[in-house]
Amino acid sequence: VAYHAQRLGIPALIVMPLATPNVKLERTRSFGAEVILHGESVSEAGDLAHKLAAERRLTFVHPYDDPQIIAGQGTVGLEMLQQVPNLDVLVVPVGGGGLISGISLVAKALRPNIQIIGVETRRFPSMLRVMQGQEPECGPFSIAEGIAIKSPGRLTLEIVRQHVDRILLVDEPDIEAAVLMLLEEEKTVAEGAGAVGLAALCCFPEQFAGRQVGIVLSGGNIDLPILSSIIQRGLVSSGRLVQLSLDLRDVPGELARAVESIAGTGANIVQVNHQRIFTELPLQATAVQFVLQTRGTAHITEIIRVLDAAGYPTRVDRAIGVHSP
Repeated sequence: VAYHAQRLGIPALIVMPLATPNVKLERTRSFGAEVILHGESVSEAGDLAHKLAAERRLTFVHPYDDPQIIAGQGTVGLEMLQQVPNLDVLVVPVGGGGLISGISLVAKALRPNIQIIGVETRRFPSMLRVMQGQEPECGPFSIAEGIAIKSPGRLTLEIVRQHVDRILLVDEPDIEAAVLMLLEEEKTVAEGAGAVGLAALCCFPEQFAGRQVGIVLSGGNIDLPILSSIIQRGLVSSGRLVQLSLDLRDVPGELARAVESIAGTGANIVQVNHQRIFTELPLQATAVQFVLQTRGTAHITEIIRVLDAAGYPTRVDRAIGVHSP
């Protein structure tokens, strides 16, 4: 909206929730739009946008519950089927429902037997719950903030009822893993909302096995600190980053000998922390935490074996799937 308003010389006022990623905020402002941050959700931001539109006599553009928005977003499905006509399934993120409404309309028109599967985050399953006749129940902030919608659109709900085959739910760790997989395997940066389709594919592989599947990556607006955290947490999950604790004698040379043992395993020491005061260890002893880069869980097991053999009983503080012997 900001981009085309700038091209056409039309003033644009855009209201975003307070939790909007900074990259999206700054990018929108770079196109000349006035941006106001308001509310904890898209719904609350929309309430203020309606009010300001009336006060300033502006045309309100709904982010999803609008026939022209739905039609415009449907061109995503059109392009996908033009490029890969034999797709059996399209997997689409669902927030307010504009994107999946447009895609399902055009896809079902071109290929009536194609399956359209929507994906919501478990923290904001508003479309699924309303379709099941239940009141929406939303949780706290989600990494998939782009689809963190508390209530679906009126137009989109009816289209989804008619044209979407089912909606799957994915959780926060699944979304993080999908963001990391896209970055590591495809060299593609996707925001949380954009990665939920891949998260669903990984969580429910039996529903897609042997079929031609198209996944919509609907955005790349993710702040670098969040992306960095996802990468670091992913390294821990895969065992490529681990924190080990050793109890050492607090005498000259002891730390150097422990470091030498670690170096002999080929692990890279990222960080070292000493703790002499806040510990129940006896005097002349110190607790030391090593954060190590490793080759994976098998490598961590080997490091622990080497340290134990060198006289340094070792505890695993931070690693998934690895336990102290």
